[in-house]
Amino acid sequence: MVTDRYQVVPASYVLLLRGAGERTEVLLQLRANTGYMDDHWAAAAAGHVELGEDPLGAAVREAREELGVTIDPADLVPLTAVHRTHGNGRPVDERVDFFFTCRRWAGEPHAAETGKTAGLEWFGLAALPAATVPHERAVLDALREGGPAAIRSHGFA
Repeated sequence: MVTDRYQVVPASYVLLLRGAGERTEVLLQLRANTGYMDDHWAAAAAGHVELGEDPLGAAVREAREELGVTIDPADLVPLTAVHRTHGNGRPVDERVDFFFTCRRWAGEPHAAETGKTAGLEWFGLAALPAATVPHERAVLDALREGGPAAIRSHGFA
């Protein structure tokens, strides 16, 4: 009988994209005051999937809360899922991340969640900042190269 099941924390990421081909840009936020990877660039909208919510619903909610934009779930394109660990045995550091791209939204993206970001900026996929959250950087690099595998892992031996 199994008494302790492995658990993961799910999160959704929205990669707002504009442009095409080599000129594709992604909107990133500079993390601040979060306690995780502060002073690193990350997806402009991302966060935990809440109880009773699916990854699409979380993506739509996070985009509204963090960027002040409205996204139709039909405009979210599943990109990849990343199973990751920090390898420290802490349940909070075991994750499954759902990445979506989006090229259509209503409203002008802006830093709507004050205190958690030090900036919002568009970057070319070929010109990402050096200080980009590592597992997100891997997804963005794969996107630039033609698309990541359907399922990725990060941090495992």
